[in-house]
Amino acid sequence: MNMSRYDKPPSGNTVDWNNPELQLLLNRTEGWGLDNRGVYSPLPCELHIGWGASTGRGATLVYEREGVMVVETTFAMPKGEHVRVDRFQYGSTRSTWCIVVDGREGFRAEDRSNGILVHWLHVR
Repeated sequence: MNMSRYDKPPSGNTVDWNNPELQLLLNRTEGWGLDNRGVYSPLPCELHIGWGASTGRGATLVYEREGVMVVETTFAMPKGEHVRVDRFQYGSTRSTWCIVVDGREGFRAEDRSNGILVHWLHVR
């Protein structure tokens, strides 16, 4: 088969979405959800909301990666709010300044029954 550089390359695979075996496999995945919280050990922390906040509010740090933190709270925080996250580790306090980029209600049943909100923070 000769192809010029202008020809569209042939498709690698043809999928028959009506194939009963494929439908059976896809049906097994219904209701699946992704939950990354089991990877990181939750850590109690204190959030100081706003530049001049003198008192903190309890929260739980559930995920941390370079430049990103995810915290669970029982209170809402507006997007764009500056937040200082204080973690108490190994006998000392470690503080990190962040900005709230998103927040939502927790999806898990225990989150909903406990009024948990999940917030994504970008480290400043």
